[in-house]
Amino acid sequence: MASQVQQPPSGMAKPLEPTRKKYDPKKSHITEEPITKSNWYKHVNWLNVTLIIGLPIYGLIAAYWTPLQLKTAVWAIAYYFMTGLGITAGYHRLWAHTSYSARTPLKIFLAAVGGGAVEGSIRWWSRDHRAHHRYTDTDKDPYSVRKGLLYSHIGWMIMKQNPKRIGRTDISDLNDDPVVVWQHRNYIKTVIFMGMIFPCLVTGLGWGDWMGGFIYAGILRIFFVQQATFCVNSLAHWLGDQPFDDRNSPRDHVVTALVTLGEGYHNFHHEFPSDYRNAIEWHQYDPTKWAIWVWKQLGLAYDLKQFKQNEIEKGRLQQLQKKLDQKRQTLDWGIPLEQLPIIDWEDYQTEAKNGRALVAVAGVIHDVTAFIKDHPGGKALISSGIGKDATAIFNGGVYNHSNAAHNLLSTMRVGVIRGGCEVEIWKRAQRENKDISFVSDTAGQKIYRAGFQVTRIAEPVASADAA
Repeated sequence: MASQVQQPPSGMAKPLEPTRKKYDPKKSHITEEPITKSNWYKHVNWLNVTLIIGLPIYGLIAAYWTPLQLKTAVWAIAYYFMTGLGITAGYHRLWAHTSYSARTPLKIFLAAVGGGAVEGSIRWWSRDHRAHHRYTDTDKDPYSVRKGLLYSHIGWMIMKQNPKRIGRTDISDLNDDPVVVWQHRNYIKTVIFMGMIFPCLVTGLGWGDWMGGFIYAGILRIFFVQQATFCVNSLAHWLGDQPFDDRNSPRDHVVTALVTLGEGYHNFHHEFPSDYRNAIEWHQYDPTKWAIWVWKQLGLAYDLKQFKQNEIEKGRLQQLQKKLDQKRQTLDWGIPLEQLPIIDWEDYQTEAKNGRALVAVAGVIHDVTAFIKDHPGGKALISSGIGKDATAIFNGGVYNHSNAAHNLLSTMRVGVIRGGCEVEIWKRAQRENKDISFVSDTAGQKIYRAGFQVTRIAEPVASADAA
């Protein structure tokens, strides 16, 4: 997701950047220089280091001398979820992806508690997140996991980034949203009040625990909600499965979902980013989705977007097929029929009489020499088919062999009988420019479905002395 404080402008984001030292795009950026002993400190974003590392360390130390009251603990947890939803339901799903629409009161609430998470303004956060989706896993991705798990989690924030390398994004819709514009221009005030003052007011005026509110509901709560958000950039691109697409790094995992208020089904999210849900199964943990649905029932949210189930299932099926094809390519399916030599019937019989255990089934010649001793039906039955057309014997004349038997037989192919088998039909069709097509996997290998092997004949056929 995103970081804690504002960064230099990128792309279309320049007009509304807050007041700061003027950025000169022509001037060499510090990131273009190698890190050395003399300039390493220039590569560090000291403001971010102070806010996301230094401040939490102070909070942990101060907590040693600050008793944690039960009421303060309950409030800190409740405010953690509120500010977390400000990021997941507000910054992320409402503004970055416009996966639903919200009434003004809900927008104001989400902008306020989102500011309390101290992760940057809506406008800045959404700009970088849109760049992350548009340029996932590339150099233009602000927090690409390809640069390392630690970098995607926190490194990209504590080390300075070159704004010229961040991908361009369109945020014109955010520039037209008065709530977004107001929060961006008053971001520091929002952070100070919602991040520190407001949680202290609740505990101080409520039960007199001013210091507890400052340490637990303020500093440490900010730390935990930030780390949860950062896990979407790191853990969600590293841990889990990829049921919809594996060309990029996003993954689905329940652990990440638990940590990030439901944002852990990240493979689905990157495939269907405008869907207001991250989890689509009833048993999957996605409190952000449930909150948005409740807001809809209350009239605060509307136009909840969902991808058609047909499209979701197509994506799932395509990925399953891809995995099946990858698994299929690791298995021995026998020499492809079109690569087998064509052998005359007389030559087939001659080789069989000379001691080679050859069996012809459906026009395909198989060498069963090494299998005779292991044949479940005994040596006599399999030996009775040597040098003959054993199609009927194999397909119910003596025994109707199983699917596994047909698969095993395919690994023993050594040739095809001249004038028989689909391979000759295929070759003749090619010579005659006929349109003959086979079902193939992604590697171009012909797929043999269970029960559709070339050696399987639906009805027993009469044996013949010659094919």
